[in-house]
Amino acid sequence: MVSHALPDPTPSTPEQSVRVGIVDDHESVRLGLQAACENSGYEVLFAAATAQALVDGLAGRACDVIVLDLSLGDGSLVTDNVHLVASTGSAVLVHSIADRVASVREALAAGAAGVIPKSSPTTTVMAAVASVARGDVLNNLEWATAIDADRDFARAQLGRRERDVLHLYASGLPLKMVALQLGIAHSTAREYLDRIRVKYVEVGRPAPTKVDLLRRAVEDGILPGLDASDGDRGV
Repeated sequence: MVSHALPDPTPSTPEQSVRVGIVDDHESVRLGLQAACENSGYEVLFAAATAQALVDGLAGRACDVIVLDLSLGDGSLVTDNVHLVASTGSAVLVHSIADRVASVREALAAGAAGVIPKSSPTTTVMAAVASVARGDVLNNLEWATAIDADRDFARAQLGRRERDVLHLYASGLPLKMVALQLGIAHSTAREYLDRIRVKYVEVGRPAPTKVDLLRRAVEDGILPGLDASDGDRGV
């Protein structure tokens, strides 16, 4: 399930070292992040000033997390950078001043797992790295602000039952248990899930995996709770 609490500022040393990549066009920031990661027991595979340089430097290796600055000096686009570094099989954590809400929202829409401000204490940044490495979506204040700030952020028009299915499934229940809890057949629950995915594709926000569905549910306010005002829509 999604946690709305801030990451634990004192993460324990992971059993298996977290592999990290860093993209920031300021050398002092790169070196500072690298030192903080290494002090936390993480392994920094590569650090670079551009997304392309990082991908080239990784040479096929996959990180657990790539810490990515939003505004790079090479003129590259936010969406392109997120897609490029994510193509290595790594989760993406945006590390930025985060004052450009539209850019933050763009990064989240492109698939970033979360955003952590550069003003955060180092321990908080390292805790965020650990959270994203575990596969968690970093649903913090910056995430919520980015989503709430733009009312044009397309929402899939889900019916009440579709929202129920998405709420339970994205919260972590197996589809069989979702069906049991809602009192419907497993095949019916599967049909609802298929329709949910189709609707997200139709608004340009595909959700092919369970993690993607979790992200959409958070973006649309379906998690942590259902919005009663939307509950009467027909399926």
